[in-house]
Amino acid sequence: MQVFRFVRNVMATCAALLAIIVPAARATAQTQSPTGVKTVLLIHGAWADGSSWSKVIPLLEAKGLRVVAVQIPLTSFADDVSATKRAIALEDGPVLLVGHSYGGAVITEAGNDAKVAGLVFVSAVAPDTGESAFGLITSVQTPIGTELRPDSSGYLKLTPKGIAEDFAQDLSAKEIEVLTATQVPTSVAAMKGEVTTPAWKSKPSWYIVAANDRAISPVLEAAQAKRIGATTTTVPSSHVIMLAQPSKVAAVIFDAASKASSK
Repeated sequence: MQVFRFVRNVMATCAALLAIIVPAARATAQTQSPTGVKTVLLIHGAWADGSSWSKVIPLLEAKGLRVVAVQIPLTSFADDVSATKRAIALEDGPVLLVGHSYGGAVITEAGNDAKVAGLVFVSAVAPDTGESAFGLITSVQTPIGTELRPDSSGYLKLTPKGIAEDFAQDLSAKEIEVLTATQVPTSVAAMKGEVTTPAWKSKPSWYIVAANDRAISPVLEAAQAKRIGATTTTVPSSHVIMLAQPSKVAAVIFDAASKASSK
C-alpha cells in the first residue's frame, strides 16, 4: 500500500512539474524562433554564373538560411526572368531575391511574385518601367565599355584585359584567370530587355554600392539606390563585390532576410 502511495505521489509531483516546465519551454522556443525570410535566391549577372556566389553561400548557410544560386541562361531577358520564376515556384515560403549587376534587372521583374518578400541589389541595375540594364549601364560611361567584344550571334564577351582591370581588379591573379576562362557570353537582347513592373516599387529593397566599380558607375549605383528608396551600404570594391568582399555582402543579405518579412 505504501509503495502505491509513493508511486502516486511521484506521479503527481511529475505532473505538477510538467505543468510548469512545458509552457515555459514553449514560450522560450517562441522567443528564440528566428523571424524573417529563410530562403535566399541568388541571381548572377552578365559574363558570370552561379559560382560567382561561391564565397557568400557558405556564410549565409552558416546563419541558417537556405540558399539557391539560380543559373540564368543569359540568352534573353524573358528567359532569365522565367528561370528565376521557376526557382521561386519551387520554394514553399517567402524568399529574398538577390541580384548582381544585370541580375538586378531580373529580380526587378521577377520580384513581383507573391512569394518574394524583399530585394537586394549588389552593384546592380534597378530599372524603372521601360528601362533596361543596357540603357542604364551605358548612360554613364565606364572603362569596361571598350573591352566588350560582340560575336556574329549577338552575344558579348569581355576581353581578358577587361576582366583583369575593370571587372575584378581587386581579386587575385588566379581568381581572375578562372573568371576569364569561365565567363558566360551574354546576349545583347537580354541586356536590352525592358522592365514592365518594377518590384522595388512594392517590395522593401537593399542596395550595396561598389565604390571602385569600373563596370557600372558607382555614381549611377548610388543614384539608383536613392531612387528606389533602398537601405544602402557602400563598400570599397570592384564590380564583383560578392567575390572581393563576401563577408560584407553576406552581412547585408542576412540583415535583409531578417527584416524583409516584417516590412
